[in-house]
This record gives sequence, C-alpha cells and structure tokens, in this order.
Amino acid sequence: MSHVQRIGRLVIVAVLAVLVILAVLLLPRLLRGPERAKLTVPEGQRATQIYAAVDRALHLPGGSTAKAAGTARLPLPTEARGNPEGYLFPATYPIDPDAGPASLLSYMVRTANQRLADDHITSYRTVVIASIVQAEADRSADMGRVARVIENRLARRMPLQMDSTINYALGRSTLNTSHADTEHKSPYNTYRRRGLPPTPIDSPGADALKAAGAPPAGDWLYFVTVKPGDTRFTADYQEHLRNVQEFNDRQKSSGGGA
Repeated sequence: MSHVQRIGRLVIVAVLAVLVILAVLLLPRLLRGPERAKLTVPEGQRATQIYAAVDRALHLPGGSTAKAAGTARLPLPTEARGNPEGYLFPATYPIDPDAGPASLLSYMVRTANQRLADDHITSYRTVVIASIVQAEADRSADMGRVARVIENRLARRMPLQMDSTINYALGRSTLNTSHADTEHKSPYNTYRRRGLPPTPIDSPGADALKAAGAPPAGDWLYFVTVKPGDTRFTADYQEHLRNVQEFNDRQKSSGGGA
C-alpha cells in the first residue's frame, strides 16, 4: 500500500468516526422530534402578567387568556369564586400549540392543587397569606418570619399595612408608598382595612407556601428591609421606626426617595 493510499484510508476512518459521533448525538433528538416550547411562570407573578405571557406563548391576541380565564371551569376552591389568582403555580410548563389558554391555565391550577396537597395545605386563607409573604420577603430565609408577623398582626386585629397589597390594588410594583397611596379606596388596601385582602395578590412559590402553612414562633409585629439581605424584624414599634428611618435615608442617598 502506497503512502497516499494509507493517508486516504486514515481520512476515511476519521470521517466515519465523526459521522458515528454525530449519529449518536443526533439520533435521540430525531427520535424525540422537535423540542416543545415551554413557558416559565416565575414566583410572585400576578395573574394578569401570566395571562399576557400565555397570550405570547400561544401567539394569541392580547386579552385572549384573561377572557378565557373568566369562562374556564378551573379546579379552584369555592372561596376563589372562579378567580385563579394565587393558583397559577410558578413552574415551567410545556406548550401544546393545539391547546387553548384554558387548558394551560387548568394545568397550572392542577399543579398548584397537587403542591398544596403535598404540603397538607387546605385553607384558601393560607394561600392568601403565602402570596403576601412572596411579595414582601426579601429572600426565602425571611419568609417564615414575614408569615409570623402577618399572623401576629391578624391575631391582634392590627391592620397588616403591607405595601404589596396596595401595589396590587394599583397594578404596580414599587418600594415607595406615599400617604396618598395608603388612603386609596380598595379592599386590597391593608392600611385602611383590617384583615386579609379578599384574594391572593400573586402566585406564591413552594417556600412561601411552606412558610405560610407553618410559620415559626415569634412575637414580631413589624419588619422592614433596610437593604438587600438585611430585613429587620421586631416587636418594638420605636425600634421599627428607627429601622424605617434608616431605610428612608438609604433611599434618599441612592436617589430612590419619593
């Protein structure tokens, strides 16, 4: 065999080896077919945000999913009165292009119901609290104490005074709540109204649900996140005022003040 023939054989072997490797890598994908589109629902999203995301994922005109939610027979608790807020569980869902928005919403609600059952949560009240915990807590490690603050204030018939509920009523998200905001007339304004808001205010994740279902013992009545990673909990109102002042000072120095 000549030198040229040996080189030619080596080239053929190398090409065959590459083809085998490509076949090994690509065959499973070919057998599975094309990758299905997916939709990820983040923790803390409101139903209106999720409806818009479903519209985009299914290439529907804006408002289609919200309209479908109003007529869909979703497996919701009686207390929800057909409103899926709080029960569109945050997770990643496969998108079936042949299915309508009601089918995808039902999948989300069934996922929430299964998670609630796994955590032995049967109360709509707990889901409402979990949604506030999700919105208020700076990090998962703080969620239990936020839930305890809520329970303690409810037990004392104190208004919750949670900014997240006002944000929900006003359809916004902000760190700054003005005095005028606290006077806003809404059943979700927990500055004016005692007790819990009438519905959840977002889609709580697993950590928030667990925190709301079994908050730790504690006498805390107040909390404020002074800076990321630094949430101060206390039962003393004067101490809380000092913490709030520190938060306000930081906001002003960073240009975030109202």
